[in-house]
Amino acid sequence: MYPGQQPGPYGQQQPTGPYGQQPQYQQPYPPQYQQPYPPQGYPQQPYPPQGYPQQPYPPQPSPQPPAQHVGEGRMRLDPNLSPAQRDLALKIQAKSKPMAYGMVLGIPLTFGGVHYGITRQPLGFLAALAGLGLLAFGVFSLLQMQALKRQLRLVTADAWRSPAAHLPGARKAATQAAYLNGLLVLLSLAATGYLLYKGVGWGAYGNSLGFGALSLGAALPFGMALAAATTIPQLLQVIPAGAKVGRSLYSIIFVLATTVTGEGIKGGSVGPVVAGGSTLLICGGAMSLLGKAAKRMRGETG
Repeated sequence: MYPGQQPGPYGQQQPTGPYGQQPQYQQPYPPQYQQPYPPQGYPQQPYPPQGYPQQPYPPQPSPQPPAQHVGEGRMRLDPNLSPAQRDLALKIQAKSKPMAYGMVLGIPLTFGGVHYGITRQPLGFLAALAGLGLLAFGVFSLLQMQALKRQLRLVTADAWRSPAAHLPGARKAATQAAYLNGLLVLLSLAATGYLLYKGVGWGAYGNSLGFGALSLGAALPFGMALAAATTIPQLLQVIPAGAKVGRSLYSIIFVLATTVTGEGIKGGSVGPVVAGGSTLLICGGAMSLLGKAAKRMRGETG
């Protein structure tokens, strides 16, 4: 027996620690079990089935207007139009282009050609015949536009007699709008006469080209006067569309008056500034009143 040893139960000496204690035996650590890796090559979450949309019924794209090219201007259509109204409105826009070409080219060529034929050479009458052909083409396109507009009125609520026509407020608003459109007729005729009078100072009557340009310029407000005059019978029948047309025509004069006022301010002329500023006030007030009148004619408040 060695020093520091004690006899074991079976006569064997059991080892002791360095300080005479019994050695402590620890159980081995439990085996560490790791979760198996996910199978390689397969995603943990399955992807949605390929080739099938997640939504059963994808939304259908809304019909887009025809593509526009450089130099083509189209009026933005009301998004609340029905498909039938949108189709007719696009047809009217398509007819407006040849109508404008026929009028803008035909009027000065006709009047300028007649002026040249009388004052210079008979060759001007040939130009006048060509201008008459263009003018006839423009008038034919205008008649087609009017036919399409009549079809559009059949599917437009504002083109019919208002359901609120029996109300005193609606009738009063229609009468007020008729007076405003009558004022528009007078303003347009006054603009026509003013241009014809100013043509003397511009020397347009002694020049064939100038006379043709003056004829075209005077034809624009004269056409506006005719358009405004046709809305007065509609307003007397309490049809709201007449007020909307009058408001659109007033907006054209408003833009022209803005140009005249700006030129007067740049040139330091008092006359154009006063005339343009007065016209701006008249047109702005008329546009506001016509908008309110159209609402009252529909029976709306506010």
